[in-house]
Amino acid sequence: MRHLAPPEEERNDRRMGGDEFEQYRRLLMGIAYRMLASSTEAEDAVQDAWLRWQSANPAAIVDARAWLSTTIVRLCLDRLKSARARRETYPGVWLPEPVLTTIPFDVESIKIGFLVLLERLNPKERAVFLLHKVFDYSHAEIGEILDISEAASRQLLHRAEKHVAASRPRFEASRETHERLLSAFLAAVSRGDVDAISSVLAEDVVLYGDNAGKERGAILRPIAGRANVARFFAKRVVGLPASHGLEVEITDVNGWPAIVARSGGAVTFVINIETDGAKIATIRSILNPDKLLLRRVS
Repeated sequence: MRHLAPPEEERNDRRMGGDEFEQYRRLLMGIAYRMLASSTEAEDAVQDAWLRWQSANPAAIVDARAWLSTTIVRLCLDRLKSARARRETYPGVWLPEPVLTTIPFDVESIKIGFLVLLERLNPKERAVFLLHKVFDYSHAEIGEILDISEAASRQLLHRAEKHVAASRPRFEASRETHERLLSAFLAAVSRGDVDAISSVLAEDVVLYGDNAGKERGAILRPIAGRANVARFFAKRVVGLPASHGLEVEITDVNGWPAIVARSGGAVTFVINIETDGAKIATIRSILNPDKLLLRRVS
């Protein structure tokens, strides 16, 4: 990361507008969302980076990508400190904020399940893992961003990789299998058919629900076991009168097929699943209205 004065025309352009910043906005949002698992917080971090960019001394910046990468990562590290504290007192289970995706930088790293897994890393491990494995930054670049040595960056990556490898699902279904199981689950749930719901669930399936305690009957603890999860969904369908005009579809959320329900045009819930290749092993139901704006992130 060099700090030499750029040509005069570049300095003037930087003072006048945000063309150069906009060139990297998608990258900054991609890093921030994966770091924070919240598009709302990621957008705030990108806005803070923009304000710092506007007030920065143009003569001190040659490599805009390096400067902006350093800024967004450090902003995210600061935000993670308070975010982690809030999540420890969050009512019930905290889940990432779902987003829509077109062509993400990396599909695997934006999946809901993978973002949950990243929560187990400490902030610096998370930063090193994402920067190196997803965004292809060298250890030298990461060292400057985090103000650590290359050796320390490599060590953090090694620890992060061990955590990720230990927690990753042993089986990963193809997109076609995933969508087939999701469709069968949705059809069974829509009928309130306990047996049909059970038929697509693994025996040790776990249901996680995130609504921040804002709904009566909220899932404050994970529900485990095929019979318990099947009964839960069958009962919930009974409580959804057709008069609510609920529209449900399967669409890509966080780069992978998920169930999205809307009422009056507003998203009311998102259901994400993980499978063991044959059955649904994990269900994550996101109902917290503050997390259902479904912004677009790459």
